[in-house]
Amino acid sequence: MMMKPMTWLAGAAALFATTALVQAQDLAELEAAAKAEGMLTTIALPHSWCNYGGVIEGFKAKYPEISVNELNPDAGSADELEAIRANIGNTGPQAPDVIDVGLSFGPQAKDEGLLQPYKVATWDEIPDSIKDADGFWYGDYYGVLSFMVNKDLVENTPTDWADLLKPEYAGQVALAGDPRASNQAILGVLAAGMAAGGAAGQESGEKGLAYFAEMNKAGNFVPVIGKAGTLAQGATPIVLAWDYNALTWRDDLAGNPPVDVVVPKSGVLAGVYVQGISAHAPHPNAAKLWMEYLYSDEGQNLWLKGYCHPARFNAMAAAGKIPQELMDALPPAENYEAAYFPTLDEQDANKSAVTGGWDAVVGANVQ
Repeated sequence: MMMKPMTWLAGAAALFATTALVQAQDLAELEAAAKAEGMLTTIALPHSWCNYGGVIEGFKAKYPEISVNELNPDAGSADELEAIRANIGNTGPQAPDVIDVGLSFGPQAKDEGLLQPYKVATWDEIPDSIKDADGFWYGDYYGVLSFMVNKDLVENTPTDWADLLKPEYAGQVALAGDPRASNQAILGVLAAGMAAGGAAGQESGEKGLAYFAEMNKAGNFVPVIGKAGTLAQGATPIVLAWDYNALTWRDDLAGNPPVDVVVPKSGVLAGVYVQGISAHAPHPNAAKLWMEYLYSDEGQNLWLKGYCHPARFNAMAAAGKIPQELMDALPPAENYEAAYFPTLDEQDANKSAVTGGWDAVVGANVQ
C-alpha cells in the first residue's frame, strides 16, 4: 500500500491524531494512543444489526482500556451526519467519532468536510468500487432487501412487491426506517420502484413513491418504523428490511412468533454501507483502532455471523479465512444471484427523489 508522507511528531498521541495513514507495523503505537484517549463514541449501531452487539463486545474484550459510548442506536444515516455537524468543536460525549452510513451518504459527508481519511491495514482487500480512493469512506458490508413476515398474523407469505398491494395485507406493511432520513428505507423505495419497472435512479425513486402512495391509499402501509418488537407485537406484521436484520430478528424471536424471511422475486436490491471517521472526532486514535478491528479477520467474521456479507468476503473466502459454520448459516447463494448493486449516481438520484417527494406524494409521516 502506498503511504502518504508523514511528519514524525513527538509522542504517539500527537502522531496518530494527524490524518496520516497508519502502517501495519505501527499498530502498537496506535493502540497506545487509543488507550490514552480511553473512549470511542459510536452512533446508530443497534446490537442486532449485523451482529454489532458481538462486534462491540469483541472490541471491548480486546481493548478493555477503551470504553464504548453508544449514541442513539436507532438513528438513520442522515441523523449521523447531523450529529457530526451539530457537535463541531464539542469534545464531549455527544460527538460521534465514527459513522456507519448508506453508500450515498459517504461522498456527501466527504464533500461537506465531515470526514477524515484513513486506510486500514487490509485496505487492498476492500473492492475499489465501494471505497473512496483517498480513504475518506470505505464499504463495510452489504445485504439485500427482504420481507420479514409474522406468520401468526399473515396467512399467505408475500413473495414479490406486487403482492404487498393486495387487500389481504391491509394495515400490515412497514418500512424499517423513515424514508426521509433512513438509508434502509430510501433503498426500500428504490427496490419497489425497480420492481415496478423503473430504472435505478430518479425513475426508480418516482415509481417507488407512486408505489408507496398506492399502498398508503389502499390502507396497507403502516407509518411506523418496523423492527422485531413491532413485528412481534402485531403493529407491523410485515417489515421491509435488510436480510441480515430480518434474519437476526428471526433468530432473536426464536419462533415466538414464527417468522418467514423472503427475498422478493423482482426488485432484488443490494445495499452497501460504509464506514468513516469524523473530521471532528474527539477520539481520533480510538476511531482508527476501531476501523482496524472492523476490517480485521476477526471483525469481518463477526459481521458475517450477523448474516452480513463483509467487504473482504471474497478475499477471505479465497484465503480460507471464513469458518464453514458461518458459510453454512447464510441463505442460499441463488437468493443473491439477481441482486442489483446501484451505483453512487443512481443512489444519489433516487435519494433526492425519495427524500424530496415522500411528503407530497405519499403523505405518510413515518415515525
